[in-house]
Amino acid sequence: MTISNRPLELTQTNSPARILLDLQPGQSLVGADLQDKDLSKIDLSKVNLSKANLSRTNLSGVNLSQANLKGADLRGANLRGANLSNADLQGSYLNRTQLHQANFTGANLEDAKLQVAYYDAETIWPQGYAYKNSGAVGPGANLSGAYLNTANLRGANLQGANLRGAYLSGADLTSANLQGAALSGANLKGAYLTGAFLRDVRLNGAELQGADLRAADLEGANLEQLQSIAGADFTLVQGLSDNTRAMLCSRPPKELGTWNDFTQTNTADSLGCQLN
Repeated sequence: MTISNRPLELTQTNSPARILLDLQPGQSLVGADLQDKDLSKIDLSKVNLSKANLSRTNLSGVNLSQANLKGADLRGANLRGANLSNADLQGSYLNRTQLHQANFTGANLEDAKLQVAYYDAETIWPQGYAYKNSGAVGPGANLSGAYLNTANLRGANLQGANLRGAYLSGADLTSANLQGAALSGANLKGAYLTGAFLRDVRLNGAELQGADLRAADLEGANLEQLQSIAGADFTLVQGLSDNTRAMLCSRPPKELGTWNDFTQTNTADSLGCQLN
């Protein structure tokens, strides 16, 4: 396909089929506004989409191999299962993009912005690319000191991630996998950790004030020297040893008597503490 800089006329009603039909030789998608469109499972290989607006666009399963996405805005887009092999993503914006099972083999990610993009164990990265230090969220990610306040991390796989000193107040970590993650000194004030998998997680020195830990799995978790558990709800937590429960129940009565604004349960009752 030969692509020039003559723009393709796009309207809000363009369907994926219409876009493909209109994408004739001599036309281009440079700077095109494709925001919020559903382009799933179509072939955009070798297409010039540089500086295009693809924010919140559904690109799941799309073939973007060898595509030009320089400076493209892909914030919040769904690239689950997309083929981006040998694509040029230099300077692109991939913040909060879904990258599960995406294939970036041979892609150019120089200066790409990946803060809070979501990847998984099946995401294929370019050889030698330091994706764990890119700001993206996934297994083994280095997010030490990251600002993730109120982030939607529901169901995220953060197994073995470094979240030391991270700011996670109000974050939604419902059902997230945080096994073996380092959360020492992290701020989890008001975070939602309902049903989270927290086995062997290091929470020493963390702030848990108002956190919702109902039905979380805390087997082997380090909960020493916590800053505060005032209003934290531990109802139905799993794997909490008797020694750890006793340690938590020895916290100051003011903390233990604090009610969680969301669950309407106080910390002492949620832990089964016997207060004098």
